[in-house]
Amino acid sequence: MTKKLDFQTAPGHQILAAAGKQTLRPGGRTATEQLFAWADFQQGENVLELAASFGYSAIALARRYGVRVVGIEKNPDSVARARANVAAAGLSDRVEIVEGDIFQLEHLAEQFDYVLAEAILTMQSPPGKAKIIAGICDRLKPKGLFLSHELLVSGKDVSAINRDLATTIRVNAKPLSSDDWIAASQEAGLIVQHHSTGPMNLLNPRCIAREEGLSTLLAIGWNMLTRPVLRQRILSMRQVFNRYGSDLGYIVFCAQKPAS
Repeated sequence: MTKKLDFQTAPGHQILAAAGKQTLRPGGRTATEQLFAWADFQQGENVLELAASFGYSAIALARRYGVRVVGIEKNPDSVARARANVAAAGLSDRVEIVEGDIFQLEHLAEQFDYVLAEAILTMQSPPGKAKIIAGICDRLKPKGLFLSHELLVSGKDVSAINRDLATTIRVNAKPLSSDDWIAASQEAGLIVQHHSTGPMNLLNPRCIAREEGLSTLLAIGWNMLTRPVLRQRILSMRQVFNRYGSDLGYIVFCAQKPAS
């Protein structure tokens, strides 16, 4: 039986999903499209997606590019829902959802042409980031690409930003600067080939309407109107994002595993 979501205590990404938000990435779909352009996926290649959730992005990747996707997801309810979504899409031959822990990627037997991780590493401690990125490097084929989309922080008062983020999203978020994200990848043995940064668009109404459609924006508005606790949580998140608007953004980067 699926546990009912507690709007008071649930992590921010679960709150946004409950409100109807489809894209839970700091740079929105535009930033993800930049990642895909760098990747230049070829039909028949294989992709490992970390924290696959309900399988939507894995399904979209398989349909659009003809790649094979393995999605790893820890939550059993999400795994079951993702597998049902994959079957309903008729893609069981190209998309596999594995129940597993992103901290234990060594349990996966194969190596991949690409590993995709979006809005995952930000939520980890420095040692957690290092362990996951090392696992990513290990699961990549030689010359394979790590595709990352994360929260970016800058400015002098990073500790205050981290504190306010943790308070509002109920997760101990630790975003990094551009230099630190690149350094974290390089310390794991990956060579960053491309990177790009931009503003935080997660709760930008214009961005939501443009990328997810006016119907999604209206649905979010209705859910906020009719669910006071949900409204309070989302407005609190938006206030923090706006307060640190010049110091919070997104980064996307593409890092390659050396040939040997």
